[in-house]
Amino acid sequence: MKRSYSVDLLIFGGGIAGLWTLLCARQAGYQALLLENHALGGVQSIASQGIIHGGTKYALGGSVTASTRAIGDMPGIWRDALAGRGDMDLSGVRLLSGHQYLWSSGSLTSSLASLLASKLMQSRVAPLARDEHPPPFDVSGFRGRLYRLEEPVLDTASLMKGLADQARPWCCLYDAESMEIRNNNTVVVGNLEISPCRVLLVAGKGNAALMERWGMTVPRMQLRPLHMLMARGKLPPVHAHCLGASANPRLTITSYPLEGEESVWYLGGELAETGVTRDPAAQIAEARAELERLLPWMDFTPLQWATLPIDRAEVATPGGKRPDDCYLGGDGSVMVAWPTKLAFAPRLADRVLERLAQEGVQASEQETPPLDLPAPPLAPLPWEHATWS
Repeated sequence: MKRSYSVDLLIFGGGIAGLWTLLCARQAGYQALLLENHALGGVQSIASQGIIHGGTKYALGGSVTASTRAIGDMPGIWRDALAGRGDMDLSGVRLLSGHQYLWSSGSLTSSLASLLASKLMQSRVAPLARDEHPPPFDVSGFRGRLYRLEEPVLDTASLMKGLADQARPWCCLYDAESMEIRNNNTVVVGNLEISPCRVLLVAGKGNAALMERWGMTVPRMQLRPLHMLMARGKLPPVHAHCLGASANPRLTITSYPLEGEESVWYLGGELAETGVTRDPAAQIAEARAELERLLPWMDFTPLQWATLPIDRAEVATPGGKRPDDCYLGGDGSVMVAWPTKLAFAPRLADRVLERLAQEGVQASEQETPPLDLPAPPLAPLPWEHATWS
């Protein structure tokens, strides 16, 4: 026997942006539910490096860009949440590091990029004296410059759990193959009929299939691939961007502690962007060579390696460039969103609530009971299911 529910907002996609929006909507009084067909954290959210960007790396070309302006307030919003005094309580989320480093390799171009970044972002970037350098930059062999960047790095698994613990009564696992959508946007999953006033598709790459189910051809989605790397061994904790010749970091390293004395270095930046044309073995060889070029005093031979191809799903832009901001679009009762960056989750949630208010969607007075569907599991971190070489 079918059970019927009426809700103000039905969200598809249990990544960080979907969960944040769900919780904000419920705080605002809306009856909101979230459906996820795989696991909370999905693919893109759990594979993030956990960096709460404030726009500094987008200023490395020497000017304040639209991306810099759009994302500039995000670290403060997240810090308030982590301290338990923001709109979202993330006080139980583990902070891997309260800051990052900008690291110049010693070349003229890289040093110039560091100088420009520090002048443009003086409140967020501070040069460090030699006696302040942390490992592995605290050796005489390091010839570059090091700058402290006031942008935090989060444990994405802890973040997903923190959001999921608060949202779980309203998050349900569903089977995308058997789901039905009726003319009035009623969604039938299992033995449930859910009639939403508005639908939000925020399922990353999965938005394409969902839009097709609703017969939508716009907005268009683009995929920008990455070939991330993981190095495992006795490594010091590092959360740093190595600056190179372009406006993008040559290499971005974040660290995750494992049991015992081991850690994982999670590697992104230009290495991950250019590595999409390489097979895993070639990408690992290039990563090892790059680390040896940049940190020649370290021994990387004992490390285990793994790679992770991943697609960044975003709204399509001219030339396929990275969008400057999060995106919220769609027509009528179905909204489509891509957050672009993990850090933009609060900004996207605010935009969804603004749109609901602008369109006159009133919060229902009757509380929606938890749905009679299984709760989605939490997605594992990439290195928890990696094949190591």
